[in-house]
Amino acid sequence: MNRFLVQSTTVGDLLAGAAQEWPDAEVIFPDQRASFRELDRRSASIARLLIASGVDPGDHVGVLLDPGLDMLATMFGIAKAGATIVPINERFRAAELRFLIGHADLTHLVTRCDGDEQLDFIGRLNDAFTDLSAGGEELSLAEAPALRRLLVIGDGTPNGTTALESFEEAAAAVSDRDLQRTGHGVSVSDPAFLMYTSGTSAEPKGCILSHEAFTRQGRSIAFTRYHLCPGDTFWCPLPLFHNGAIATLFACLSSGANYCHAGRFDPGVALLQLQDERCTHAIPTFQTIWLRVLDHPDFARTDLSSLRVLLNAGSPQILEGLQARVPHAVQLSNYGSTEAAGHFSMTLIDDPLDLRLNTGGNPLPGMEARIVDPDSGLELPAGVEGEIHMRGVSRFSGYYKSPELTAEVIDSDGWFRTGDLGTLDDDGRLAFCGRLKDMIKVGGENVAAAELEGFIALHPAVNIVQVVGAPDAYYTEVPAAFVELVPGASLTEAELIEHCLGQIATFKVPRYVRFVDEWPMSGTKIKKFTLREQISAELKSAGISVAPKLTAPLRTDTR
Repeated sequence: MNRFLVQSTTVGDLLAGAAQEWPDAEVIFPDQRASFRELDRRSASIARLLIASGVDPGDHVGVLLDPGLDMLATMFGIAKAGATIVPINERFRAAELRFLIGHADLTHLVTRCDGDEQLDFIGRLNDAFTDLSAGGEELSLAEAPALRRLLVIGDGTPNGTTALESFEEAAAAVSDRDLQRTGHGVSVSDPAFLMYTSGTSAEPKGCILSHEAFTRQGRSIAFTRYHLCPGDTFWCPLPLFHNGAIATLFACLSSGANYCHAGRFDPGVALLQLQDERCTHAIPTFQTIWLRVLDHPDFARTDLSSLRVLLNAGSPQILEGLQARVPHAVQLSNYGSTEAAGHFSMTLIDDPLDLRLNTGGNPLPGMEARIVDPDSGLELPAGVEGEIHMRGVSRFSGYYKSPELTAEVIDSDGWFRTGDLGTLDDDGRLAFCGRLKDMIKVGGENVAAAELEGFIALHPAVNIVQVVGAPDAYYTEVPAAFVELVPGASLTEAELIEHCLGQIATFKVPRYVRFVDEWPMSGTKIKKFTLREQISAELKSAGISVAPKLTAPLRTDTR
């Protein structure tokens, strides 16, 4: 067995080891690149600056930066300083920033002062904290009392900020031995990241993830799933505050593969990267990302012959369509979450297509799964749907400042109740079937949004579909479908409803269809709660309390 597969290490030592073994392997962005050795040196310099600025081991340090070398070097610098990395979604605005910075007890926040107008991190932070601009270098914010310094990279130091480079003189006194001593004080079980879930639910939760959780997973996926080798290049468009992007980076650091990141995602730039860097692996994951690449006008004339392996997520219908668009590459599927440090299970390159379409594969080494009846708590046999429970080395330690919620979802034996529905087959492969909280209660019937989305996605005009519950005075809830069409395609609400009638039970048919060009996003996930709020507000404004009656062909039992 490869020594990397059984060895645990810290985040800082992972980079240092990779820089020593594969010094010339690279981290690549559209307009930047650095070798592992250069990234390691840069992160050590930032660690010294952070220590000089007052960062202590165990502190929570936030990172609000655009994707690039500065962001990676800062995250590794935080780890080398013995602190906990708190990546912040670069899309967050005032209310979200105010909540996260206060809730996470950040002592320091690293951001950029000279970013473009679209980013304007300082402007957003001033919107979040009205007393920020009145502060000096040492902060005292009413709504973020733990925050001591706002450290900026780039030119300019507005009120309430301190240039990170201003600590260079003090940082020179932090020796290599001091850094080593700090690193030796960090255990693999200590928190490495505090990552906030911000997907389909409205209230983000802070997931505490250890060094071992991420570094062990990086090695596992590198060697048992992706078969990465030195000289391979792995393309990743996921935001760097996303656990999937971090897990992929750690897979590259574990194997000597190059890490090619899309930066601020642009499908045309992505195609050039995939071609010019001769990318062998890719992790687009979400159809909201990958379809923009596949549907780009330059896709047909772009040389992607080097691409061997890619990973996508979605229903079997969606995955089948995506695999057909890039037939020469093996498309893997997985099941994961922030609470699992990104990936929990993944299919194998050698698995036949039907298993890669219909399952998320076996749990990664060091992880376990079981299926439990959500009502009785009894473990269920193979093939029976229930709630997915998981445990193992990459499971999160708990929700920050939420001991009651942590105790509610993690039992005394270490099993985490995911809130997701799934099955295990006889060989232990996991299939995701939907979310317990993503069930639409239509009268006395349960409708799984994932099931309905999979069916609607079969329509040739449908590119992306999301189904939510709309309030109804008769049924309590009815399905509402939000649809993004294939470029150039046309479809009406009546046509899509007619497509469903007679093909699926009438209570599952969407009563409302809304067509969209843009989705409310939280990083990489569509905010379903925003879609629910949107349809609810629309119906209330229009005075609609009962959905239109539907009649299936040759049937009259619709209501």
